[in-house]
Amino acid sequence: VQLVESGGGLVQIGGSLRLSCTGSGSGFLLDDYAIGWVRQAPGKGREGVASISGADGTTYRANFVKPRFTISTDNAKNTAYLQMNDLKPEDTAIYYCAAEPVTPRLNLIDIRDFHSWGQGIQVTVSS
Repeated sequence: VQLVESGGGLVQIGGSLRLSCTGSGSGFLLDDYAIGWVRQAPGKGREGVASISGADGTTYRANFVKPRFTISTDNAKNTAYLQMNDLKPEDTAIYYCAAEPVTPRLNLIDIRDFHSWGQGIQVTVSS
């Protein structure tokens, strides 16, 4: 599975960005996977942000991004989106998307345990 993120960049406080994560690879169908986002700020560990099941649309969002961030998919495009509104300086980080096959044991909260990862994309919120 290959994952490519796009949509990051520099934005002012209160602004919005939409990150995209497009999956590809032999036999990859978003209907069979969950996609999650984690972020890593300078000097900090990775923290889970949000995730979604491509199979049934079930979502998870960390409390610290509610209600500002929403996650969605376009399965026809094998793409998941992270819509980020009302951005704050503390949202500055590298954002990574990750994918995991949907199974009965999948826990959308455990994004850091997903097995396929993108290279990450920088989001910078300026004050």
